[in-house]
Amino acid sequence: MELGQHIQNLRARFREVESLLSDPGTFDQPQKFQELSREYARLKDLLVIGDAFMKATQELIENRELASSEAPSSELGQMAREEIARLEPEIVRLTKAVQRGLVPPEPTDSRNTIIEIRAGAGGAESALFAADLHRMYSRYAENRGWKLEPMDSSSSDLGGLREVVFMVRGEDAFRRLKQESGVHRVQRVPATEAQGRVHTSTATVAVLPEAEEVDVQIKPEELEISVCRASGPGGQGVNTTDSAVQIIHKPSGLIVRCADERSQHKNRDKAMKVLRSRLLDKRIADENARYAANRKDQVGTGDRSEKIRTYNFPQNRVTDHRIDLTIYNLSTVMEGAIDCLLDPLLDKELDDKLRSLPH
Repeated sequence: MELGQHIQNLRARFREVESLLSDPGTFDQPQKFQELSREYARLKDLLVIGDAFMKATQELIENRELASSEAPSSELGQMAREEIARLEPEIVRLTKAVQRGLVPPEPTDSRNTIIEIRAGAGGAESALFAADLHRMYSRYAENRGWKLEPMDSSSSDLGGLREVVFMVRGEDAFRRLKQESGVHRVQRVPATEAQGRVHTSTATVAVLPEAEEVDVQIKPEELEISVCRASGPGGQGVNTTDSAVQIIHKPSGLIVRCADERSQHKNRDKAMKVLRSRLLDKRIADENARYAANRKDQVGTGDRSEKIRTYNFPQNRVTDHRIDLTIYNLSTVMEGAIDCLLDPLLDKELDDKLRSLPH
């Protein structure tokens, strides 16, 4: 199906949603009204892009006809060629924007995100690398205007992080970060290495969409909740009360701990957020596994046992193994400039989804 026909279909759906929103009966269904309102806003923005695409396409046709009918040296011919040079890349950009809009967003894409980073193989060096990844994502979130909310962490002796859990709040946070789930491998000379030899270490990243209570139903009898004194540097107020909370979800065996807040109540709330998100992530993973056999050209599986990326410091190189992408600008990437890695992954995901659309 041509893009123009897709745009006309979107326009028809926009009118349908507009009609439904004006129906008094819709106001009596708050959840449906909210969903339709979000769809209305998305379609409205998309049709603006669609109209720009149609206008630019028509102008390109007209300028190509003018350029072919005029003498190469004529002023009109020259103007037409300049317009063609401007319109062609603009149409490429608009085409990609319309294509993105054609793919219905995943229900979790607009959610806030919980990121869990854990040191893997490599001892003290893996904990230092986990801290580097935490800094990288923190800088990226800061650059995008997102907010970070710490939830739990466990430090290593050399200033690294054995584990860190934090929330990222911001528009499209999960959509942009979800591909980061997996094993991240680092190759560099550790600070503790006297011989200057390159070592390989790993850290594991889990990216979870924030789950709401309606997403995951948890019964009180399924939980085993205990409290203890939070660990940390001596003398801090966080150590003076039994504020750390550990929750065991008996049916799944999942264990969640939160000790970032001084308030036991706040730590319990945060721990429940993490637990719900892990259970939602598990459910989504199970559903994806059922359909994995029918999916082609996947950008990795998102399985956290899968090595997704290598950071090679001696060569200033980062390689994403899922799309065979190598960038020789690792120092900038570690400062949070990771769009050069995320955008190609999002493009690949979009291409896969577009291929599955009915033609």
